Amino acid sequence: MSRETLEFQAETRQLLHLMIHSIYSNKDIFLRELISNASDALDKVRLESLIDKDLAVDTSDLHIEIEVDKDKRTLTLRDNGIGMTRDDVISLIGTIAKSGTAELLRKLRETTDGGAAQALIGQFGVGFYSTFMVADKVTLVTRHASEAQGTLWESSGEGAYEIESLDEAPQGTSVTLYLKPEDRDDQLFDYTAEWKIREIVKRYSDFIAWPIRMAGEDQPVNSMKALWARPRSEVSTEEYHEFYKHVSHDWTDPLETIHMKGEGTFEYEALLFVPAHASFDMFSRDGKRGLQLYVKRVFIMDDCEALIPQYLRFVKGVVDAHDLSLNVSREILQQDRQIQVVRRRLVKKVLATLKDLKAADAEKYGGFWGEFGRAVKEGLLEDPDNREQLLDLVLFSSTAAESTSLREYVERMKDGQTDIYYMTGESRAMVEHSPHLEAFLAKGYEVLILTDPIDEVWVEQVTEFDGKPLQSVAKGKVDLGESEPSAEQAADFADLLSWLGTTLQENVKEARLSTRLTTSAACIVGDEHDITPTLEKMYRAMGQELPQTKRILELNPDHPLVTGLRTAHAANADDPALAEAAELLYGMALLAEGGELADPSRFTRLLADRLARTL
Repeated sequence: MSRETLEFQAETRQLLHLMIHSIYSNKDIFLRELISNASDALDKVRLESLIDKDLAVDTSDLHIEIEVDKDKRTLTLRDNGIGMTRDDVISLIGTIAKSGTAELLRKLRETTDGGAAQALIGQFGVGFYSTFMVADKVTLVTRHASEAQGTLWESSGEGAYEIESLDEAPQGTSVTLYLKPEDRDDQLFDYTAEWKIREIVKRYSDFIAWPIRMAGEDQPVNSMKALWARPRSEVSTEEYHEFYKHVSHDWTDPLETIHMKGEGTFEYEALLFVPAHASFDMFSRDGKRGLQLYVKRVFIMDDCEALIPQYLRFVKGVVDAHDLSLNVSREILQQDRQIQVVRRRLVKKVLATLKDLKAADAEKYGGFWGEFGRAVKEGLLEDPDNREQLLDLVLFSSTAAESTSLREYVERMKDGQTDIYYMTGESRAMVEHSPHLEAFLAKGYEVLILTDPIDEVWVEQVTEFDGKPLQSVAKGKVDLGESEPSAEQAADFADLLSWLGTTLQENVKEARLSTRLTTSAACIVGDEHDITPTLEKMYRAMGQELPQTKRILELNPDHPLVTGLRTAHAANADDPALAEAAELLYGMALLAEGGELADPSRFTRLLADRLARTL
């Protein structure tokens, strides 16, 4: 049948160009990536054969075969796994349908470190393209186990690829690499040498559960031992790390390894990993999460979400259960009591491991938190049973520290301080310059600075830590050890406050004197249980319209602008200029906290007119 030439997606072309023309410290990993893909295909065909009795496949000798041809300078890797349809080939190889592509390409262009570039590519999970580091051309022949027709794909890794339907093709996938010319100065990278291939397989893929054979040989190159079933004392750090790279398709070592075994009424083994870096799709709605599920060494499914909660979606690994059915479905797993028990144990073990890491190595834990902290904080909402453990793991920035835990904050609390003070906002700079902080900073109180979107939500449900209430500095009244405004002050400003409340009634519920301001004229605060402006904005961005929340205008009774406004109001309460001044005062308070003016052009016109009259 005739061949069809198709263009790579633009992002795919750019990525291929970078991989072909950039330097990488270890090109051997291309073979690990191909073997890992082949292993996945073998897992899937065995599972399909168990579930679908009508699927005509021979699973008696599932394996991976590697063949080298020195004369033609080719390396071929074959598997008799599930295979791919024509549509699979186009969608999986011709397109990178993932969020974060542009960011990946930007970082790849910026880095000159080969190891760092590999780490970036690993995070994105595009291992197949690593073949173009060593090959001038790649040919793939595949046939899905459920189809009679095969597909041929071929490309030199430039702007396009060729694809052709085949009347006949063996079940599974065969990838042939037409290797680049031999580098006489570097024999270590001769991928037509069998000793080199054996060395790579033993180093990176020894644990693969399927036999990996050299062409024409019956004896497998790999040991095929399931790592999670072996005693911890018999597994080296290097073996753990290579297994992590296999299950995660990451190219960097994991941050932490967790090897555990459950015995009793429900037996299982688990081998989990905490990555060193977040994947590009961690916050994508379509991002994959979950663990690989096996039953008595038989692969059941990838991305088993029932085994790990959403907020720990970055955890990778394998769970091998002994007592589940081989054809268990995702829906059944969600309700399975035994799976829920395993999930709870896995969560507790992961959280305990992170707690130990935090205690043992603050710098290493800080790196973890920078990558995954936003996700972990989701657990404060999702997982009330483990909320106390999570609160001990959370790190914040504050007015006194770039990074602090709640426990460290409590240890630094001033004598007589009863509350843990915090403020939410869109950025650290916005919070630091907020008038709400003035009195707190003046008196030396530390305030937590919460700038992640999830912070706006969890602080509404988490009311205390270690018996200390969490208190927003932008809500309700604050008690910093000072008395309320005196009766004399209250009387002096009563008329002005009443007038402001009426004049600005479309925007504020009341005006009152403040004890939290030292330098600013005014600020806007919410009642204790009001929704914050940032959270209100988030809901509206998601298409959820909310009724307007009127807030409170607080005035600094010692500020010249406020005392001047009081004097002018007492002299002539009907002066139209007073209403404009009130509007400007409210607008300035709104802008100071990072809010948005309803009518910016009117505000700037009033301000310009007022400034012009002073010149």
